[in-house]
Amino acid sequence: MFGLGLGTLGFIVLAAISAGGIAYVFLFNSISSEKTVNRRLEVVKKGEADRQSARAVRERTNEAARRRKTIQDTLHELEQKQKNQDRNVTNPPLKVKLKQAGMEVSLQKFYILSGVTGFLLAFILLLFGAHPLVVLASVVVGAVGLPRWFVNYMRKRRVTAFLEEFPNALDVIVRAIRSGLPFNDAVRMIAAEAREPVRTEFRRIVEAQQIGLSSAEATARMTETMPCPEANFFGIVIQIQSQSGGNLSEALGNLSRVLRNRKKMKARIQALSMEAKASAFIIGSLPPLVATIVFVISPDYIMPLFTTSTGHFLLLISAFWMGLGIFIMRQMINFEV
Repeated sequence: MFGLGLGTLGFIVLAAISAGGIAYVFLFNSISSEKTVNRRLEVVKKGEADRQSARAVRERTNEAARRRKTIQDTLHELEQKQKNQDRNVTNPPLKVKLKQAGMEVSLQKFYILSGVTGFLLAFILLLFGAHPLVVLASVVVGAVGLPRWFVNYMRKRRVTAFLEEFPNALDVIVRAIRSGLPFNDAVRMIAAEAREPVRTEFRRIVEAQQIGLSSAEATARMTETMPCPEANFFGIVIQIQSQSGGNLSEALGNLSRVLRNRKKMKARIQALSMEAKASAFIIGSLPPLVATIVFVISPDYIMPLFTTSTGHFLLLISAFWMGLGIFIMRQMINFEV
């Protein structure tokens, strides 16, 4: 009985193993196919993730390349505009010079005043009995030289006053933008409260915006009436920011810091060159001083220089060489920052 039970149990176990083997044989292909599909799905998912990561990298790279290209195109365009604007800084027409000097005078009125100045100077020299050639030369000097020198002097003086106040105006704009005001409102605030000539220049920006120009175009026109690199820097910063984006307050803050550093460098150069300027002044003033002393002590000794043709020729040659020497010394101590 016990032996029969063991045989039955072994038969059942063998039958189960056989049935499992038969089932495994029939299900093996299905199980292996499912594993293959799972592996393929994992490979596809991994490949898709890699492709998405590579696509994101390519998009970031393309975006950076597009931004670099935009900045390069902007800089190239600004360079072309700068070449056209350099003429307004180095040798602008007389009409532009009058505007840059802050003189509200028409060309016709300027020419009339120049002619009056020339004839007035000639008349004064005639009263003192000057030579006719000297009187003729004084007409040219008074009608052409003195008025244009005065315009250049007022132009340089206005640029100097602008550079004194411009960094402060930029700091005010930076603080206004950081406090939440738009750039246009900050410009209007400078146009209303800043000192001259900064107030006039920013008022021109506001007027240009009112007739339809953008902020970049309005600020780029500042160099037409303010011939200095600092105004050009301001226009470039606004134009780049308007086309490529960025933190405007930070850009203007950096510009203000650069302008202040340029101002400090100019002051340092001015201090270091004072010794050379003093030497040039002393050397240049020695000949007239010595001539005056000799004229006071012994007028008969020096009068042939002023009464004879040979003396006039020597005075002319001396004046030429003195002027050339002063010009060379000025160029040696004149540094551009």
